[in-house]
Amino acid sequence: MPLINAEKCRGISRENVTMDVELLKKSLRESLVMQRGEYRYFINQLTDSIPPIEPALVDEVAKASIECADLDIDYIVTMEAMGIHIAAVMGHLTDIPYNIIRKREYGLDGETRIIQKTGYGGSDMYLNGVKEGDIVMIVDAVISTGNTMVAVINALRSRGAIVKDIVCAIGRGDGIRNVMTETGYEVKTLACIDIGDVVKVI
Repeated sequence: MPLINAEKCRGISRENVTMDVELLKKSLRESLVMQRGEYRYFINQLTDSIPPIEPALVDEVAKASIECADLDIDYIVTMEAMGIHIAAVMGHLTDIPYNIIRKREYGLDGETRIIQKTGYGGSDMYLNGVKEGDIVMIVDAVISTGNTMVAVINALRSRGAIVKDIVCAIGRGDGIRNVMTETGYEVKTLACIDIGDVVKVI
Protein backbone atom coordinates (compact mmCIF):
# COMPACT_ATOMS: atom_id res chain seq x y z
CA MET A 1 0.00 0.00 0.00
CA PRO A 2 1.54 3.36 -1.03
CA LEU A 3 2.16 5.86 1.77
CA ILE A 4 1.14 8.83 -0.41
CA ASN A 5 -1.91 8.83 -2.63
CA ALA A 6 -0.85 10.00 -6.10
CA GLU A 7 -4.37 11.30 -6.80
CA LYS A 8 -3.93 13.89 -4.05
CA CYS A 9 -0.54 15.02 -5.43
CA ARG A 10 -1.55 15.78 -9.01
CA GLY A 11 -1.19 19.26 -10.44
CA ILE A 12 0.75 20.73 -7.51
CA SER A 13 3.18 23.47 -8.55
CA ARG A 14 6.58 24.29 -7.04
CA GLU A 15 5.23 27.44 -5.38
CA ASN A 16 2.93 25.31 -3.23
CA VAL A 17 5.64 23.05 -1.81
CA THR A 18 5.64 23.26 1.97
CA MET A 19 8.32 20.68 2.71
CA ASP A 20 11.70 22.13 3.67
CA VAL A 21 14.60 20.04 2.40
CA GLU A 22 16.98 20.69 5.30
CA LEU A 23 18.70 17.30 5.09
CA LEU A 24 19.42 17.89 1.40
CA LYS A 25 20.78 21.38 2.06
CA LYS A 26 22.96 20.07 4.91
CA SER A 27 24.35 17.28 2.71
CA LEU A 28 25.14 19.82 -0.02
CA ARG A 29 26.98 22.13 2.36
CA GLU A 30 29.04 19.13 3.52
CA SER A 31 29.94 18.04 -0.04
CA LEU A 32 33.54 17.66 -1.13
CA VAL A 33 34.67 19.66 -4.19
CA MET A 34 37.26 18.40 -6.66
CA GLN A 35 38.59 19.64 -9.98
CA ARG A 36 38.12 17.39 -13.03
CA GLY A 37 39.83 19.21 -15.87
CA GLU A 38 38.10 22.59 -16.08
CA TYR A 39 35.02 21.26 -14.29
CA ARG A 40 34.40 21.62 -10.54
CA TYR A 41 32.75 18.39 -9.42
CA PHE A 42 30.96 18.05 -6.10
CA ILE A 43 30.85 14.74 -4.27
CA ASN A 44 27.62 14.40 -2.34
CA GLN A 45 25.80 11.77 -0.32
CA LEU A 46 22.69 11.83 -2.56
CA THR A 47 24.51 11.83 -5.91
CA ASP A 48 27.59 9.71 -5.21
CA SER A 49 26.75 7.77 -2.03
CA ILE A 50 29.88 9.25 -0.43
CA PRO A 51 29.29 9.09 2.50
CA PRO A 52 26.66 6.31 2.37
CA ILE A 53 23.17 7.62 1.64
CA GLU A 54 20.98 8.06 4.70
CA PRO A 55 17.45 6.71 4.12
CA ALA A 56 15.97 9.87 5.69
CA LEU A 57 17.65 12.01 3.00
CA VAL A 58 16.21 9.99 0.11
CA ASP A 59 12.83 9.96 1.84
CA GLU A 60 12.90 13.76 2.19
CA VAL A 61 13.92 14.30 -1.45
CA ALA A 62 11.34 11.83 -2.78
CA LYS A 63 8.50 13.36 -0.75
CA ALA A 64 9.44 16.92 -1.76
CA SER A 65 9.66 15.81 -5.41
CA ILE A 66 6.21 14.25 -5.15
CA GLU A 67 4.83 17.40 -3.59
CA CYS A 68 5.98 19.61 -6.48
CA ALA A 69 5.30 17.19 -9.34
CA ASP A 70 2.36 16.63 -11.67
CA LEU A 71 1.76 12.93 -11.10
CA ASP A 72 -0.98 12.45 -13.68
CA ILE A 73 1.41 10.10 -15.49
CA ASP A 74 1.85 6.48 -16.53
CA TYR A 75 5.30 6.12 -15.02
CA ILE A 76 8.49 7.86 -13.86
CA VAL A 77 11.63 7.87 -16.04
CA THR A 78 15.09 8.18 -14.53
CA MET A 79 18.68 7.68 -15.63
CA GLU A 80 21.31 5.29 -14.33
CA ALA A 81 22.62 5.74 -11.76
CA MET A 82 22.06 8.94 -9.78
CA GLY A 83 18.28 9.05 -10.09
CA ILE A 84 17.45 5.42 -9.39
CA HIS A 85 17.09 5.62 -5.61
CA ILE A 86 14.93 8.76 -5.82
CA ALA A 87 12.63 7.29 -8.47
CA ALA A 88 12.39 4.01 -6.55
CA VAL A 89 11.26 5.70 -3.34
CA MET A 90 8.85 7.95 -5.26
CA GLY A 91 7.41 4.85 -6.92
CA HIS A 92 7.04 3.11 -3.57
CA LEU A 93 5.29 6.11 -2.00
CA THR A 94 2.88 6.71 -4.90
CA ASP A 95 2.49 3.23 -6.40
CA ILE A 96 3.64 4.69 -9.75
CA PRO A 97 5.99 2.45 -11.81
CA TYR A 98 9.40 3.69 -12.91
CA ASN A 99 11.56 3.10 -15.98
CA ILE A 100 15.37 3.29 -15.78
CA ILE A 101 17.41 4.44 -18.77
CA ARG A 102 20.41 2.11 -18.64
CA LYS A 103 24.06 2.43 -19.61
CA ARG A 104 23.88 -1.10 -21.03
CA GLU A 105 22.72 -1.91 -24.56
CA TYR A 106 20.13 -4.71 -24.66
CA GLY A 107 19.49 -4.82 -28.41
CA LEU A 108 15.72 -4.99 -27.97
CA ASP A 109 13.30 -3.90 -30.69
CA GLY A 110 12.75 -0.17 -30.51
CA GLU A 111 15.72 0.46 -28.22
CA THR A 112 16.81 4.11 -28.42
CA ARG A 113 20.46 5.06 -28.00
CA ILE A 114 21.05 8.31 -26.08
CA ILE A 115 24.41 10.07 -26.28
CA GLN A 116 25.11 11.50 -22.83
CA LYS A 117 27.52 14.45 -22.55
CA THR A 118 28.22 15.88 -19.11
CA GLY A 119 30.48 18.66 -17.90
CA TYR A 120 33.22 16.11 -17.18
CA GLY A 121 32.74 13.33 -19.74
CA GLY A 122 30.13 11.31 -21.55
CA SER A 123 28.75 7.86 -22.34
CA ASP A 124 25.89 6.14 -24.13
CA MET A 125 22.58 5.27 -22.49
CA TYR A 126 19.71 3.13 -23.77
CA LEU A 127 15.98 3.70 -23.48
CA ASN A 128 13.62 0.72 -23.58
CA GLY A 129 10.01 -0.01 -22.71
CA VAL A 130 8.54 3.31 -23.91
CA LYS A 131 5.51 3.32 -26.19
CA GLU A 132 3.88 6.06 -28.22
CA GLY A 133 1.41 8.01 -26.09
CA ASP A 134 3.02 7.08 -22.75
CA ILE A 135 2.78 9.99 -20.29
CA VAL A 136 5.90 10.28 -18.15
CA MET A 137 7.81 12.48 -15.77
CA ILE A 138 11.60 12.61 -15.60
CA VAL A 139 13.36 12.45 -12.23
CA ASP A 140 17.07 12.91 -11.57
CA ALA A 141 19.38 13.80 -8.70
CA VAL A 142 21.18 16.72 -10.34
CA ILE A 143 21.03 18.94 -13.41
CA SER A 144 24.22 20.78 -14.34
CA THR A 145 24.84 21.51 -18.03
CA GLY A 146 21.42 20.16 -19.02
CA ASN A 147 22.92 18.15 -21.89
CA THR A 148 21.78 14.78 -20.54
CA MET A 149 18.28 16.07 -19.84
CA VAL A 150 17.95 17.52 -23.36
CA ALA A 151 19.08 14.20 -24.86
CA VAL A 152 16.60 12.24 -22.71
CA ILE A 153 13.70 14.56 -23.57
CA ASN A 154 14.50 14.27 -27.28
CA ALA A 155 14.73 10.47 -27.03
CA LEU A 156 11.36 10.25 -25.27
CA ARG A 157 9.79 12.55 -27.88
CA SER A 158 11.24 10.42 -30.67
CA ARG A 159 9.40 7.44 -29.20
CA GLY A 160 6.13 9.40 -29.06
CA ALA A 161 6.08 9.75 -25.27
CA ILE A 162 4.60 12.82 -23.59
CA VAL A 163 6.83 14.42 -20.94
CA LYS A 164 4.45 15.81 -18.29
CA ASP A 165 6.95 17.05 -15.72
CA ILE A 166 10.65 17.14 -14.83
CA VAL A 167 12.05 17.24 -11.27
CA CYS A 168 15.73 17.26 -10.28
CA ALA A 169 16.76 17.39 -6.64
CA ILE A 170 19.77 19.67 -7.26
CA GLY A 171 20.33 22.40 -9.83
CA ARG A 172 23.65 24.00 -10.70
CA GLY A 173 25.04 26.07 -13.53
CA ASP A 174 23.08 26.83 -16.69
CA GLY A 175 21.33 23.47 -17.01
CA ILE A 176 17.79 24.63 -16.22
CA ARG A 177 18.03 27.54 -18.66
CA ASN A 178 19.63 25.35 -21.35
CA VAL A 179 16.83 22.77 -21.12
CA MET A 180 14.21 25.52 -21.42
CA THR A 181 16.01 27.03 -24.44
CA GLU A 182 16.54 23.70 -26.21
CA THR A 183 13.24 21.96 -25.44
CA GLY A 184 10.79 24.44 -23.93
CA TYR A 185 10.52 22.38 -20.74
CA GLU A 186 10.77 23.77 -17.20
CA VAL A 187 12.92 21.76 -14.79
CA LYS A 188 11.80 21.96 -11.16
CA THR A 189 14.52 21.72 -8.51
CA LEU A 190 14.50 21.36 -4.73
CA ALA A 191 17.79 23.17 -4.13
CA CYS A 192 20.19 25.17 -6.30
CA ILE A 193 23.91 25.42 -5.66
CA ASP A 194 26.98 27.39 -6.65
CA ILE A 195 30.38 25.73 -6.49
CA GLY A 196 33.65 27.42 -5.64
CA ASP A 197 36.06 25.96 -3.13
CA VAL A 198 32.96 24.80 -1.25
CA VAL A 199 29.34 24.16 -2.18
CA LYS A 200 27.03 27.09 -1.47
CA VAL A 201 23.26 26.54 -1.34
CA ILE A 202 21.59 29.44 -3.12
